[in-house]
Amino acid sequence: MSHGPARKPPMTIDTPEILPAGPRRSVELDSGEALRLLGSVSFGRIVFTRHALPTVRPVNHVLDNGDIVIRTHEGAALTARAGQAGGQGIVVAYEADAIDPGTHLGWSVVVTGYAHLVTDSEELARYQTLLTPWVDQAMDYAVRIRPALVTGVRLTAADESGDA
Repeated sequence: MSHGPARKPPMTIDTPEILPAGPRRSVELDSGEALRLLGSVSFGRIVFTRHALPTVRPVNHVLDNGDIVIRTHEGAALTARAGQAGGQGIVVAYEADAIDPGTHLGWSVVVTGYAHLVTDSEELARYQTLLTPWVDQAMDYAVRIRPALVTGVRLTAADESGDA
């Protein structure tokens, strides 16, 4: 019979496959290349303020004429915040990346901009055909992010060329 608190087994960290020799190099991307890369993937993370604190949500997106569009639902905090926003919208950040888990090579893009609800019914219908939600929930709203600042980095092996 044990007289103390039950011991949990130690946490383990899965070791990735052997990494290539040498350090990594971070190469800054221009905004055009960063947006091109962001448009090449469909998954990212939106960062917005909720109760005066940063909140991060994984979402899928589509890039439309330089704007990032995500679908959302009626009860979502982002839907409520964007719906209450006037003028330019609410300040958000959006991050997407493609980084190999074994080599830690790839790229990361962060867009900071203004988000607002898409209210035009034709635009909303178009986004409902272009962007299929990956969660099993009705997504009747769309939020458009207009980029104000686009930054990105490509992570390469230090011995690779810095051409992005």
